[in-house]
Amino acid sequence: MTQNLDAPSPTHYIGKGKIDELIALREQTGYDTVIFDDELSPRQQRNLEEALGVRVIDRSALILHIFARKARTHEGKLQVELAQHQYLLPRLVGQWRHLERLGGGIGTRGPGEAQLETDRRLIYKRISLLQRRIEGVRKHRALYRRRRKEAGAPVVALVGYTNAGKSTLFNTVSRAVVDAENRLFSTLDPVTRQLPLPGGQQCLITDTVGFIHKLPPSIIAAFRATLEELDEADLLLHVVDITHSNASDQCRTVEKILGELKVDDKPRVTVFNKLDLAVGSEAELSALTTVPWFEEGMVLPDEGLALISAAKGWGVDRLLEIIERQINKADRAGRQD
Repeated sequence: MTQNLDAPSPTHYIGKGKIDELIALREQTGYDTVIFDDELSPRQQRNLEEALGVRVIDRSALILHIFARKARTHEGKLQVELAQHQYLLPRLVGQWRHLERLGGGIGTRGPGEAQLETDRRLIYKRISLLQRRIEGVRKHRALYRRRRKEAGAPVVALVGYTNAGKSTLFNTVSRAVVDAENRLFSTLDPVTRQLPLPGGQQCLITDTVGFIHKLPPSIIAAFRATLEELDEADLLLHVVDITHSNASDQCRTVEKILGELKVDDKPRVTVFNKLDLAVGSEAELSALTTVPWFEEGMVLPDEGLALISAAKGWGVDRLLEIIERQINKADRAGRQD
């Protein structure tokens, strides 16, 4: 269900007419949850739940729920829990509204207010503990990165919209076996493996968490330790699912987030993936001179463009050659500086 508004309602996000439509729809379908594809304020969420009589969650809560289900490592669980607590903190008020109406004479506080203060203290304490633990993880990662730098191995980092095929490409080029599923956020923790290049040079390749449109700020903050891998990379491979109907929008979203992370100035190769879904053979892929599925006129980075199918292995040899050229180019530029 969509609604065109000049601006969201500050009290309910949507207008009264849409609320009435949703109430009527509940009577027809019996739904028990409504998900909004945007971040709701605590006030909007509370008012919507009261009006609709069902659970209401927003885009951020849904993404956090998916992250929580996918987190398997200790680091991943710490990062997701921190983001969840930061999301929950401003929404605590509504948890104890049923107690605010209970006793409490002049100069006393009701049980709802007392419970709210207790919960806030507990959450602040937990957030502080999680931040200290994640800081420990960050320092540990920084030590590993320093050792890698001392070893002189260039680092290539995979970035891209979630489910663009980064983990499949990672497995194909590094012969690793990481989860590569056709679903959102298959990878939460960065994984690094050796990557042999055609000229015999060894570099390292890192798989990272996928991006998504309107990625909640709490996610970016909680995954700071993970995203720092991008800051240390010598080359970024921006993997794009070229067959997706919103490929150009997804591409812009990734570029925007890279800008927010201040790594958009790094050398970059754009990798159009999943071309096995658009052409019948590797020979057809090699013969392509244009990509008709992609939005015409979109400005792509100058560093290079590769057309591949990570699942089939098509175009991967040429991609490795491009990676090697870009790394050598960056190395020469670094020596000149």
